[in-house]
Amino acid sequence: MSGPVPGTPSLLRAINDRAALQALLERGPLTRPEIGTLTGLSKPTASQLLSRLQDAGLVVLDGIREGLPGRTAEVYRINPAAAYVGALDVTPDRIQARVADITGAVVGEYTLATTRRPAGTLVERLRAALDGANAPGRLRRVVIGVQGAMDPTTGRLGFATAKDVPGWLIPDLVPTLAEGLDAPVDVENNVNLVALAEQAHGVARGHGDFVLLWADEGIGMAIVLGGRMHRGATGGAGEVGYMPTPGAPTAREAGRYANHGYQALSGGPAVHTLLQSYGVRGSDFRQAIANATRAAQGSGQRADDARAGLRDVAARLAVGLASITSVIDPALIVLTGGTVLTGGETLRELVEHELHALTTLRPQVRLSTMEGNPVLAGALDLALDTARDEVFSSTVSTP
Repeated sequence: MSGPVPGTPSLLRAINDRAALQALLERGPLTRPEIGTLTGLSKPTASQLLSRLQDAGLVVLDGIREGLPGRTAEVYRINPAAAYVGALDVTPDRIQARVADITGAVVGEYTLATTRRPAGTLVERLRAALDGANAPGRLRRVVIGVQGAMDPTTGRLGFATAKDVPGWLIPDLVPTLAEGLDAPVDVENNVNLVALAEQAHGVARGHGDFVLLWADEGIGMAIVLGGRMHRGATGGAGEVGYMPTPGAPTAREAGRYANHGYQALSGGPAVHTLLQSYGVRGSDFRQAIANATRAAQGSGQRADDARAGLRDVAARLAVGLASITSVIDPALIVLTGGTVLTGGETLRELVEHELHALTTLRPQVRLSTMEGNPVLAGALDLALDTARDEVFSSTVSTP
């Protein structure tokens, strides 16, 4: 019978180093006594720790703090140049890049316009977007958000067509991108990244079980169970746009990646057509939703028609959510994407009402509270988490 393995000096140092670095990340610049208090370390041990972190290039002096008369204390902070990471959000129309230092401070952004037949190779386009963000140093990690999902069994991007993601459907995708971008690369589903951002910064914070529905031109979902992203055996968990849904054609009739299922019923083009049938005008589905929401606040036949159209949109979204709710039983459903964010609380209330009318389960239904580009935010968080794990472990030495 074996007993517990005692901690080695190097392991204990690594634990202390990580605790100090985490305190500096969360609280900003700190003095040695403050670090000692927060980590429970003695003054000599805290001094040794800070010396070790300085030698590793992870912390730097940040001036002197005046205390009691005649007493001063040196202030330390995370060295921003310890590592840099990159995030990319790739759509058919553009590649948006963001670069941050190890503290999470954004140091560069750039948007590269593309087309559905873009010039240059995939690597050249991604490289150009990152170069435009002008990182101060070599990138420790790059996370790329894209339509589709990586299949861990094949190493290829699935649930997307060559028309949707030109240049992406190649074998050894991640190694190819890593070599071309000269940095370790993770390719992640864009909706999963939105959910990670929502979990860290938005309305899903503190929720271990939730689903996020992205309702826009396309339909997608992210599933978080037990606090962790659920991706499925082939990376396809959450690809609900293809989910068979009452009132919509199936893959049998339309083809595997054609317009069918939940997407055909509730995607942006279907919403646009539906609202037009209620007399609501708009150049696209977002404008139609906005016009319907405004009209619904009034009175008369036009307002009645707008409200009926929005209820129909909500019913279509709810019928898919009802199937998902029955299987997952989430505590929270987060709604985001152009359709629901444009419809705001008016559409959210209608979706919640329709969903609760269809199921015995009654999860909370909330609008996303994320501002800006949530795909980039999630990608940057993921890149930072990975880079920090690597960099903050670099002080470990042999006993």
